[in-house]
Amino acid sequence: MDIDEVTAWHEAGHAFAAVCLGATVESISISPDRDDGPLRSGDTVVRWEHRRVSERQLMEREVMVILAGPVAEMIHRNESFHPATVAEWAMDWQQAWEKASFEKSSPKRLAMLEQTTLQLYRVFRQDQNWAIIGAIVDHLLAYEQMEGETVHEICESVEGLLRNG
Repeated sequence: MDIDEVTAWHEAGHAFAAVCLGATVESISISPDRDDGPLRSGDTVVRWEHRRVSERQLMEREVMVILAGPVAEMIHRNESFHPATVAEWAMDWQQAWEKASFEKSSPKRLAMLEQTTLQLYRVFRQDQNWAIIGAIVDHLLAYEQMEGETVHEICESVEGLLRNG
């Protein structure tokens, strides 16, 4: 399987969830700069409006966006994995685990992350949503990056889907 294609599905999942949950996607890339940060094959830059939601709601939404990349990749690969068991998703899982710190006990936190993964899986598998994620992927594969404005235009028809669903 082509690494750029897998990365595009992963990053498109992050971006789609972010838009649906009210964040602003600033950019997506499947060929990010090799800066001083961690080595990565893709990058999605998201900005949140903190004044509209409680701190816990914001953290829950951030968890969803973090796990959305692995979920989109799972669906694309037509394989079901636990996000904590795939080495390529270790950073996503660790970030989600840390962001879910509002759940103080490990069993509750694990259950919340697993429930979030299942919720995303159900939403992403809907034909309309998968087609939108696919449109983001197509753009990424053609150009390797995209501005947030383009992501929002593609996702416009489903604004608020996850928030209300």
